[in-house]
Amino acid sequence: MNTAQPVTVGIAQWAPVPGDPEYNETVATEAIGTLAGQGCSVVVLPELWACGYRNESLPRDATAVAEPLDGPRARRFAALAAKHGILLCAGTFVESAGELLYNTALVFDSTGELVLAQRKVHLYPPGGEPGVFAAGSRFETVDTAELGRIGCAICFDGDFPETARELAAAGAGVVLAPAAYEVDAESWWDTLYPAHAITNGQWWIMANQQCGPGVPMLGGSRVIAPDGRTVAAAARGTGEAELLRARIDVAAEHERVAAVVRLLAPRHAID
Repeated sequence: MNTAQPVTVGIAQWAPVPGDPEYNETVATEAIGTLAGQGCSVVVLPELWACGYRNESLPRDATAVAEPLDGPRARRFAALAAKHGILLCAGTFVESAGELLYNTALVFDSTGELVLAQRKVHLYPPGGEPGVFAAGSRFETVDTAELGRIGCAICFDGDFPETARELAAAGAGVVLAPAAYEVDAESWWDTLYPAHAITNGQWWIMANQQCGPGVPMLGGSRVIAPDGRTVAAAARGTGEAELLRARIDVAAEHERVAAVVRLLAPRHAID
């Protein structure tokens, strides 16, 4: 399903405080309200914003905020999506499922319905994630009024070319990517994701945590077009919160890229 109308997407980038979910939720709630008030019909939050991402305390911090998919925090964010009439990728929540914890991206539609719950498939060993979370098993897609068919890639998931290819094969022309991406992996951030966009003809809408005290996150949230262009980007490493907006025309850009591919196809044909 393709969307015919341009939309304004909003990304909230800040430095969540590890172990302070009340503060972090206040920041997230205010950011959503501000971006919706500025005309955004799509809002994306970063990975694990409720508990923060500090390696040494992640097991304790994640456990403290864990809840099922219909838990109180998820219900509050469903209500925010409905209140503002937006498609909300509420970053990732710590999902409790029996004795297991998952790092799960939640997407709510403009009525507040949970339309996508994507568990992180590739857990990041340097962050200690395999000792905290269970891994998801597959990537899901869903049709939306605002962006057409979308999928989610959570941070390290997106480092694997197979992720983008699998989502593209399932028809996802837009990938929402909540992240807690490190400063030390900046070259990956700069190299891999424009390549994914080009090779799969996808939009990538990436919300990253900002650098905070003792938490060396990169920031640099951005929107990448299907031809690899970064059409909007937030600051890196400043520690300051930032709300990023970009006006995009998903259908028109996909058609423009497709037209270029059709033009170049004869040059790449094999006799």
